Amino acid sequence: MLKEGCPGSLEIRNPFPEQISCLWCDTVNEIWTDEVEIACSGCGKAISRDMKPTCLEWCPAAKECVGVEKYERLMRAVKK
Repeated sequence: MLKEGCPGSLEIRNPFPEQISCLWCDTVNEIWTDEVEIACSGCGKAISRDMKPTCLEWCPAAKECVGVEKYERLMRAVKK
């Protein structure tokens, strides 16, 4: 069960779609705010969005706040 969390984790706990254009074919794709990388619907190449700093990087309660699976997935992307 996820805790209610802080306002800083709202975007992670309640993701919403954003638009991202493919650098190779210029197709506009939908990527959710809790995703780092997707396959382009036009050419199939991997496209990613810049990860802005989040509370996951410093908050001791981050893993419990957003959930273990999501925390680990996003932290792998931050370390890349």
